[in-house]
Amino acid sequence: MRIAIAGCGGMGRVHAGEFAAMPGVELVGVCDIEFHLAKELAAKTGAQAFSTYEEMMSIVKPEVVSLTLPSYLHKEYICRSAQLGVHIICEKPISLTEEDAREAISTCEQHGVKLFLGHVVRFFPEYAQIKEAVNAGVLGRMGVVHLKRVGSHPGTAREWYFDEEKSGGVIVDLMIHDIDFALSTLGEPKSVYTLRRIWEASDYALITLVFQNGAVAHLEGYWGDPGNFRTSAEYAGSGGIIRADSEKSRSVTIRRSRLAPEGQRFAEIPESPLQHSPYYLELEHFITCIRENRESTVTPEDACRALIVANAAKESAVTGQAVHFGHRFVREAQQ
Repeated sequence: MRIAIAGCGGMGRVHAGEFAAMPGVELVGVCDIEFHLAKELAAKTGAQAFSTYEEMMSIVKPEVVSLTLPSYLHKEYICRSAQLGVHIICEKPISLTEEDAREAISTCEQHGVKLFLGHVVRFFPEYAQIKEAVNAGVLGRMGVVHLKRVGSHPGTAREWYFDEEKSGGVIVDLMIHDIDFALSTLGEPKSVYTLRRIWEASDYALITLVFQNGAVAHLEGYWGDPGNFRTSAEYAGSGGIIRADSEKSRSVTIRRSRLAPEGQRFAEIPESPLQHSPYYLELEHFITCIRENRESTVTPEDACRALIVANAAKESAVTGQAVHFGHRFVREAQQ
């Protein structure tokens, strides 16, 4: 299967490395407007380097394209790729607005191509085990959930992250992982309330999600922490409790720091030497879904719902009021 990558920054290099190690796929092209990044990645993978998306797609004619571009470009390039009849793997978020997300999904459906969204937390073994336990009823009736995700501010390496209109801030870019996971395990939300503080190179948010089934989830996200990137999860129900902590869940810990061209750290990927990385598992799953013509674990609708809740959380942070949902994620009319 011929694969191309648009965007050769941190996540582009992650995708390229995983595809290079994956049997049955061939990385045929990589592109970036910062052409030196494309050339560096091409030299490592054997792919052909391009400075424009248009040239790459017309010359190498891939069957699949990975979009590892800045978030504000996702909708545009999903639609452009769909119009070329190419299957799409896109990093989260699907877009920055629900309207754009719906247009992206509709365009893919119109052109008969598959769309996969990189909500990679679903593929972390400890999170997969939590979801399995919840689905099996091991924890009984769900009560309180705590999810936390903390790391350095990516804006120190890529300035566009500081622009809320381009990145969506810590909620849409980082916390959307935990929002998606909470929705996948707890069902439909009833309301969301957010506290958020932004200062210097820091962006902190605390989100409380109340679900239709009575469960309450507290989600904490922080860009600007001086320590290692880390996550934690705790699910408590009537029948027990399950916990995961990235600092404690591995007997051996390896941390690879992804560096920006200026030498600044902007992405840190925890991994275990005993298994494939979650990114490999995710991308392999997407490729298998294409080959077998089946639906992914993470659907485009899942990604759209996570975005809706993330933007509602942002709104709550601004207004100081909870945002309420009706059934099927329809916003209730303001009283």
